[in-house]
Amino acid sequence: MDTKWKNRIKVFGWVVLITFGLSGIVSILENGHWYFKKDYFHTEEFHAEFEEFINYLSISEINYLSKDELKNNIKVTKEEIEEHRTRYGSLSEQVADIKSQYEYQIDEAKAAENEDVVKLYEQQRDAKIKDIMENFKSDEHIEAKIVKEKEKQVNNFVKERQRFLSDYDPNRLGFNYYLVDLNTKDLYSNVRTVDRPEDLKGKSNLFTREYSSSSEEGNLVINEQDLFTDYDYDEYLTQNTKYLQGIITLPKEGSWLQKQVDDFEKRQSFFYGISVASILMLVTAIIWGRRLHPIKMITSSNKKNIYRKLPIDIRLGSIVICMFFALMAIVMNAQNYDHLAFSIMYSDGLFEFLITAFVVGITLVQGVWIYRDVNNKPLYRDAFIIKSARWVYRLVSDAFYNRSVGIQIMLLLLVIFLSGFGAAVVFFQPMAFVVYCILFLFFTLPVLIYLFKRIGYFNRIIQHSKELAAGQMEQDLPHKGNSALAMLAGNLNLLKYGVKTSKRAEAKSERLKTELITNVSHDLRTPLTSIITYTELLKSQEVTKEDQNAYLEIIDRKSKRLKILIDDLFEVSKMASGNLELVKHKVDIVQLLQQSMAEYNETIKESSLTFRLATPNSPIYAHVDGQKMWRVFDNLIGNALKYSMENTRVYVSVSEENEKIIVSFKNVSKYELGGNFEELFERFKRGDTSRHTDGSGLGLAIAKSIVDLHEGSMDIDVDGDLFKATIELDAVI
Repeated sequence: MDTKWKNRIKVFGWVVLITFGLSGIVSILENGHWYFKKDYFHTEEFHAEFEEFINYLSISEINYLSKDELKNNIKVTKEEIEEHRTRYGSLSEQVADIKSQYEYQIDEAKAAENEDVVKLYEQQRDAKIKDIMENFKSDEHIEAKIVKEKEKQVNNFVKERQRFLSDYDPNRLGFNYYLVDLNTKDLYSNVRTVDRPEDLKGKSNLFTREYSSSSEEGNLVINEQDLFTDYDYDEYLTQNTKYLQGIITLPKEGSWLQKQVDDFEKRQSFFYGISVASILMLVTAIIWGRRLHPIKMITSSNKKNIYRKLPIDIRLGSIVICMFFALMAIVMNAQNYDHLAFSIMYSDGLFEFLITAFVVGITLVQGVWIYRDVNNKPLYRDAFIIKSARWVYRLVSDAFYNRSVGIQIMLLLLVIFLSGFGAAVVFFQPMAFVVYCILFLFFTLPVLIYLFKRIGYFNRIIQHSKELAAGQMEQDLPHKGNSALAMLAGNLNLLKYGVKTSKRAEAKSERLKTELITNVSHDLRTPLTSIITYTELLKSQEVTKEDQNAYLEIIDRKSKRLKILIDDLFEVSKMASGNLELVKHKVDIVQLLQQSMAEYNETIKESSLTFRLATPNSPIYAHVDGQKMWRVFDNLIGNALKYSMENTRVYVSVSEENEKIIVSFKNVSKYELGGNFEELFERFKRGDTSRHTDGSGLGLAIAKSIVDLHEGSMDIDVDGDLFKATIELDAVI
């Protein structure tokens, strides 16, 4: 046999021992109060039998009064007379109530012109009023009525007593008794052959109970009877409590209790044996469990991984249900432990026991598997209840995302539902047809018309969206008001314009991409062509020394030009990809701009341009990368020198407004800039469209990228030939 199966059988055997032991413990707790007694006569079962016999004896003999005696003992108190008189209110209230009771009946009889019936109702009314008025005049009148009511109660009581005595099991009358009333000295006995209580004692008795002031039981006290609570029997007793002395015995010979005594003794012995066996098996299971290590075997099972895929709340619910059924099965199984026909001895009982052991085992396995996950808080986030709650919350939230839409739909559904309900009411109550028609015309019909209009509008929106998805830019959808469908139609119209704008932007992007490739090719090929050409000329043997130096100077200049172009392209690519790191410091922007201008002093003097620098007297600080920001100023100053019209002024200014640093460059362009001046920020885009200048076309693109990395802004503005670049940075206070 496989080792796993052997281990499973061992674990199941261990569970069987646990189940047997737990069932025994539960049986001790549940049935112990029955069997931890000296003998059968100390059990609750016998006490109930004996008390029932005492009650029978009290009703049939000790407190027995005949019908006449009971009626003679009837008494009426003043409280009863007053309660009967005012039971239904004061005199005026009772008279008014009786008149109102007969008023409708008399009116009906008068309408039918039936004078005999009218007189009959009036006679009944007057008689009752006369009786009530007599109640308030005479106590004797009320007393006579109360006596009649109590005599009826006596008659009913006597019948009920007779029925009880005739239905009493005669087998339970096997007791012998000899009792004497301590007050009246009356003798009550069913044994006429003895003259004193001691004569009933003897070994031939199965049960003996003595009543005296010195005995263990004391005197026998017969209290007021409560068997017939509907009838006030105590009221008719001459004495509510009686004290008796004597003896009550139960002979062995032919006793109806002998079988029950024998059966109790057998079940008691068996109960003790089963209880001891259950405790021993539970101890055995604990000792064996230390060697077997069943918890480890259960933990190592590969079925645990399948079980752990279930949500934590499903597992907790499952183990709670299993624990409940296991407890119920153990309790039901324990109920059989006090019988001779012990459940395991029979096939049905054995099956029930094995089912109990199986349920206990399933509960134990789940407990071991879930033990480590109970305190794992992340598991509860994926619980089935949490997911369901989230799903319901999303469902309701989506339905009421636009609250007006959700409320409108709910109201529409409510009206439709009530209309259907009203139709059902009309089907069973045709009299309500007119009311239903009015409500239908003024409520249901307008709601249906409104509903169909909104559905039609919704279908138009769907059709329009299909056409829009197919690229057909039809006319705008009509949208009025603030309804959800109107907002949807308006959004679709905006989306249509957005698509058109996107297409134009896409076309522009394709154009710029084509121009970018063309410009890059042109700007890279021009210096490269010069380098190749002059290199070929240098290879010629006929080149003079002067030409050779001139060619080398051209190759050197074009190589540097090509290097600058490639470096700029590499730098702008790094900025676009976000890989450029900034080293920020607190920098005086005024001083940085002045230093940038100083770098170009010689070039500015050689040019025909006049630079005007306007700066404040005090420093203006910003957190920037000084080297990168110097590059921005350098590119803008260089652009001004390259592209400004000769003999014009270039204005450079720095100012601080609302915690912002504003740096502006203004110059007059020598080239016509055209309408799409924003394209100057594109790579390789130059004001010189003929591309005869030395610019790379990357200056503004690099400058804007650097400013953007500093979370600032750079804008350009063109007014005719006037070019203006404005940089805005956060100032440091």
